[in-house]
Amino acid sequence: MTGGFSAPPAQTTRPLLTGTFGMAAATHWLATATAQAVLERGGNAFDAAAAGGFVLQVVEPHLNGPGGDLVGLFHAAGDARPRVLMGQGPAPREATIEHYRAEGLEAVPGAGALAAAVPGAVDAWLVLLRDYGTWELADVLAFAIGYARDGHPLLASAAATIERVAQLFRDEWPSSAALWLPGGSAPRAGDLFRNPALAQVFESLIDAGRGAADRAARVDAARTEWKTGVVAQATGAFVARPHRHSTGGRHAGVITAADFAAFSAGYEQPLTTVFRGRTIVKAGAWTQGPALLEALALLDPLPADLIDPATPEGAHTIVEALKLALADRDAHFGDDSAISEILDPAFLAGRRAQLLPDASHEWRPGALSGRAPHRPPLIRPDGTSVAGTGEPTVGRAGQTRGDTCHIDVVDRWGNIIAVTPSGGWLQSSPAIPELGFALGTRLQMTWLDETSPAALRPGARPRTTLSPTLVMTGDRTDIAMGTPGGDQQDQWQLPMLLRMLVGGWDAQSAIDAPTLHTTAMIDSFWPRTWTPAGVVMEDRLGDDVAAGLRSRGHDVTQVGPWSLGRLSAVGIDRGRGLLWAAAKPARDAGLRGRTVTRSSAVRRTRDGGIGAR
Repeated sequence: MTGGFSAPPAQTTRPLLTGTFGMAAATHWLATATAQAVLERGGNAFDAAAAGGFVLQVVEPHLNGPGGDLVGLFHAAGDARPRVLMGQGPAPREATIEHYRAEGLEAVPGAGALAAAVPGAVDAWLVLLRDYGTWELADVLAFAIGYARDGHPLLASAAATIERVAQLFRDEWPSSAALWLPGGSAPRAGDLFRNPALAQVFESLIDAGRGAADRAARVDAARTEWKTGVVAQATGAFVARPHRHSTGGRHAGVITAADFAAFSAGYEQPLTTVFRGRTIVKAGAWTQGPALLEALALLDPLPADLIDPATPEGAHTIVEALKLALADRDAHFGDDSAISEILDPAFLAGRRAQLLPDASHEWRPGALSGRAPHRPPLIRPDGTSVAGTGEPTVGRAGQTRGDTCHIDVVDRWGNIIAVTPSGGWLQSSPAIPELGFALGTRLQMTWLDETSPAALRPGARPRTTLSPTLVMTGDRTDIAMGTPGGDQQDQWQLPMLLRMLVGGWDAQSAIDAPTLHTTAMIDSFWPRTWTPAGVVMEDRLGDDVAAGLRSRGHDVTQVGPWSLGRLSAVGIDRGRGLLWAAAKPARDAGLRGRTVTRSSAVRRTRDGGIGAR
């Protein structure tokens, strides 16, 4: 132990990659390589992140797509403060509680066009590129167009997802079958997969700007094309036809071309808290990000040995703090929610006093001034606990416990960005034939209850699980990080931050370390279940931690090594004049029957060579 906290391991899966030119880390190696190629050719971190982000839409289609959304955090070298990149579209204007109730629904389905918010990811990447990038759109999109038109090796996890929904595609979603079942059969892992319709969509964005006066005007022309052209028109016409939803019923979607035209991505001010002298930066309460701020603030005054995830006492305290913070998320968060009080010292002191010596088995939100906590239904899973790992779990009807992807970039000028894109999964709803992608399902995170702060409301953003993080020293950001994982995103980032900011570990050691999370929150994904006292932990944490948690009343599920989290991060070591990158290594699927995921980190060294793991 060092200072009451476990010491980092003597050896990690890879060294912390360091250099001086630029760093990129992403959940797919082609996105990482793309981002690094942009940096090598003189682009900045925002050019690189956008190019890598569009590649992610092509090569991880089961985790994100053009029909989805994103949340980003970035700090430009010339800006005094970090900013939120807001790429979460709202509910369509006809997405009313009354309409869904009239369709015989008690909850927003987990798959099908009724679950679709207005796609926000593409417009967000374009806004970022226009305002902070330096490259032409044609150059940024060239990588994604190439992989869509000429093909990319299909991930094992994507192939497995297609196989699980293949019968649904054949029976109910013929447009998806035509795209994802070439020759009538599910593709195999590693097969070269092409999506010419998607390549054409990207090319149409470039074509829209030909003849425009300057780079910014060309990007704005692409935005207009996205919002009013073939994408918006084809989407509105296609979803108007009833199709199978995850509930088993057939419904038409309500999203229209006018909804596309009405939405614009943009920027917001972040929320922050100070933890152990560092400023932690998150997006607002339309994300789950403030729950991480609350959990850190609850733990901040506690001694190091009580917040070490490698000990029974620390694991218990972390889980109980997360349960309180996530209960506040489920009771109070939503678009335009006023939740600043959760970071008030008096509120935090009261919540900290609710950290129990044994596992809590109740859902315990705090009360904010002038507003009683909203109590969503607490639905226990039928017969079994939900030991979710954040990976896509797809039923034959298309219901999805979703996952996503992530990209981080830092450049030689000090620009730094973390973006978590998601939604528009190939299994979300029927593929739109002219476009080569499906809509997202973010509205499943709303409630058909007008009293909820996260109620379904036309024009309001659904609360999202997407939650990247920045860490600042003084007035400059020096860490950008994130992970896929739905409800687990902030839960897996918390132990990483504790190991780095309390234990003094480097990022690669903190990412390599085993982790855990609680399932004792209301699931953000349909059918919105709640599992009291549930804890999922990697068996690498050890039998002592598992036994200690069980002795305190936690319902512990142990899962295989390297099962939880796909964390990645980049950063700036200003004291040594270095940039760094770290990422979760590839997981061996064969031994545990899990889908393969890969993270990668790339850097350019002083001599110009590129190192990658």
